[in-house]
Amino acid sequence: MDQFNDLSSPLSLLLTRRSGKARDMVAPGPDEAQLTAILGAAARVPDHGKLAPWRFVVVPTEARSALADGLETAYRAEKPEAGRLELQAARDFALQAPTLVVVLSRPRESHIPRWEQEMSAGAATMNLLTAAHASGFVASWLTGWAAFSPAVHALLGEPGERIVGFVFMGSPAKPLEERPRPILADVVRVWEG
Repeated sequence: MDQFNDLSSPLSLLLTRRSGKARDMVAPGPDEAQLTAILGAAARVPDHGKLAPWRFVVVPTEARSALADGLETAYRAEKPEAGRLELQAARDFALQAPTLVVVLSRPRESHIPRWEQEMSAGAATMNLLTAAHASGFVASWLTGWAAFSPAVHALLGEPGERIVGFVFMGSPAKPLEERPRPILADVVRVWEG
């Protein structure tokens, strides 16, 4: 069987994964059992030293308004000249898609280099996206100002952590369009010594 056309094959799953726009996601999102499985898959990444140098913060539906308030407050403090539309966009960020998981990098004191630990956090985020896709949902990894805001970090993180991203999950409101992908010849080289 052709592994590229068999949608049940792991390779096909990877070749068909793509991000959706968080603002275009609708219900349903993962239920509690599905989200637990998705998070379990996200935690199965390379982790030199078994440090788990990352963690996940699930923002449940009932807490989204509070997060929106926090984002607006942070945006106002950092950009006092912000207009109504900017402030509304800051609020709306928290209210997109049915499911929101914030991924944080938390490097540990160790002989394992910090860079390896940060790469593990990135891998956990990618596994989160792939597991959502494998579960029949669309996901999006977003950063933007909120990921780098000290005030937003204070809402969601702990000292020594960094926000890797906000992962939104749900169902696509409309079919996803494929985007251009790199030409392999432009990004792959064979080292010949």
